[in-house]
Amino acid sequence: MTDPLEGRRTPPIPAGRLIAEIALAATGAGLVLGAVSADQAWFDRHFLPVFFLSRDRYVLGETLARIAVAVFGVALALLWRPMAGRAVARSSPRALAAGTARMALALLLAAGVGELALRAAFPRAREEVPPQSEPLRRHDAKLGWVFVPSRVGRQTVAGRVIDYAFDARGYRVPNLFQPVDPTRPTILFTGESIVTGFGLKWEETFPALVGDALNTQVANMAVFAYADDQTHMRLAAELPRFAHPTAVVILFTPGLLFRDFDDDRPHLGPGLVWRPAVKHSRLVALARYFVPYHSREDIDQVVALAREELQASLRLAHARGAMALIVVPHYGPEDRIERSLRRRILDEPGLPYVWVPLDPASRIPHDPHPNAAGARLMAAAITMRLREMATSQ
Repeated sequence: MTDPLEGRRTPPIPAGRLIAEIALAATGAGLVLGAVSADQAWFDRHFLPVFFLSRDRYVLGETLARIAVAVFGVALALLWRPMAGRAVARSSPRALAAGTARMALALLLAAGVGELALRAAFPRAREEVPPQSEPLRRHDAKLGWVFVPSRVGRQTVAGRVIDYAFDARGYRVPNLFQPVDPTRPTILFTGESIVTGFGLKWEETFPALVGDALNTQVANMAVFAYADDQTHMRLAAELPRFAHPTAVVILFTPGLLFRDFDDDRPHLGPGLVWRPAVKHSRLVALARYFVPYHSREDIDQVVALAREELQASLRLAHARGAMALIVVPHYGPEDRIERSLRRRILDEPGLPYVWVPLDPASRIPHDPHPNAAGARLMAAAITMRLREMATSQ
């Protein structure tokens, strides 16, 4: 072909430049197409809700992520593509191969160093906190971690000093001089930090309020950051100690179901088979933390397992002649995905639960946990339901 302005042939585009530009253009177009295709319905199918984030904030984060991916794709296809093409065209094949090899080696070394650094900085499971964080926890071979027993941990939350006292079994108690007496009639509470009473004094926690209202001793055996399988295992280990358990109250919420995917700690598999922690690449774990994508099959499996664990906990309680109740707290309006998970896990098998709507304002300042007002709402709902269950027996 002849250039009419120059009267000479236009030199052909080098094959290396052409390949590089096509690759970058295709990658950029793919990113834009993916950002457009990943609408809210797609996110709802593959990303679980988070109890500690409002639906609006969660959707905003997803929207910003889609915009960022689309902008990156456009920049790759329109801005960096020609720049990369010109750079490839100026390089000889030998220099290009050498540069590619150096880049690959640098990436490999960076990944190795990053992996070692992450393993040194974060040697524990994802939800397991450093040993010096109050209230102190210690490693447990069966459960992952438990509170250090027979001590008082002190923590400042929202400007208040909170004392967490734990008896010899690691149950939260009013003080070290009032341990739980397993020979007395007792209501057992199991779950995670919402049940333990993060940021609340003992008398403000909903287990303490329920115990006062029903004039019954309570055993608060919840542990910070527990998932549903750890909650069940904790109950199964501790319930046999009690001579007269009158009721078992279990916390569950679809917004905490994401923890059930963690297998970097001791966990339960289908059939409630105990499994040891699985060792993962820290870089992969970090990527999954920021992009918690799950296939539909994986979500279905976790839903089935959570239902199986709750059913097993209820059977344990009933076998001891105790009432059993699941408490489901929720901030603000319940969205379609949360409602679907609740119905699949609780309603379809007919599990007894009380759903407690909480005003988004009933949070600890600058923290997502329920404040004293939220705890009172939960205590009132639990107390009313337990009284109804006792009357109907």
